[in-house]
Amino acid sequence: MKERRVAGVDTLILRDVERGSFGIAREWTDWRNPSPYELLGLPPRRLDAESFFDLIALLEQLISQEQKG
Repeated sequence: MKERRVAGVDTLILRDVERGSFGIAREWTDWRNPSPYELLGLPPRRLDAESFFDLIALLEQLISQEQKG
């Protein structure tokens, strides 16, 4: 695993035997920095629209790579 900053987002670069290398936002993993909500002991926020669109883009990228390979 490697860490990079892509378009201002901390990203983890992961490797999968079948899919090859891919990046995922650090925020989406258990390696993320604690959110202000967690630091204050508040419940986590719900998935917001921007995060949802980022997830859709990631899934489309993975599907596209799978179809090519």
